[in-house]
Amino acid sequence: MASDASFRNSFLAGNGPRPLVLAHRGASALETENTLAAFRRAMSEGADGVELDVQRCGTGEVVVFHDDALGRLAGRPERVAGLPLAALREVRLRGGGEIPTLAEALEACGPAALVNIEIKYDGLRPAGCRALVCAVAAAVARAAAERVLVSSFSPAAVWLWHRQRPDVPCGLLFERPRPLHRPWPLRMDRLLPLLRPAAVHPENGLCTPAAVARWRRRGYAVNVWTVDEPGRLEALAAMGVSGIITNQPARARSALALTPRSVGG
Repeated sequence: MASDASFRNSFLAGNGPRPLVLAHRGASALETENTLAAFRRAMSEGADGVELDVQRCGTGEVVVFHDDALGRLAGRPERVAGLPLAALREVRLRGGGEIPTLAEALEACGPAALVNIEIKYDGLRPAGCRALVCAVAAAVARAAAERVLVSSFSPAAVWLWHRQRPDVPCGLLFERPRPLHRPWPLRMDRLLPLLRPAAVHPENGLCTPAAVARWRRRGYAVNVWTVDEPGRLEALAAMGVSGIITNQPARARSALALTPRSVGG
């Protein structure tokens, strides 16, 4: 059974003519992911909102960055959690851009953008997860709560968020079983009945007409990741998903423009 979070939230507003288009780390096919340029580009291309990743840096601020280390995007060995914000400000990312704070990202997206904030936490320390959830909650408190949805692969983060800010909906991310991907049993949907989030965020390959219908019957919004192929976008719309996370928001909008969305479920 889904959460009783307020349905005034724009992520949970009901069945529109098409699924929401959420830009994956911004317009990441065209701009460096999770940068202010990527978020602004996404909104200029007609996205309903963005999906972004957050974690705490060494001095406790919430920054927008996907990986736990800087190697892939900056060619440096340091971990984000090990550097103070002042040092992260000096990092220049491959492809251009810098690492923003969550507050800066929310401002760059503009007052009308929906923002799916993914909490990145793979650790086992409850205190670390709680500190991140509390820091995100503080940042969200200064934004428009009705346009924010928080999600995570971490069941602990979803559980803590639901108790910290029950007025701001949360979603559980999950993926296909990957036995060598630690901790894979916790990256599945088995804990949905216990956690009771407002939304489910399944990997694209998990979405079948039967699965989407089952999640919708149970009251969940269904936001699927990450999809760029036009035929698959159209198929997901026909299944009745609530939102689609994509690297190419303009192309997704175009593909979905003439695709009727199922309102069943």
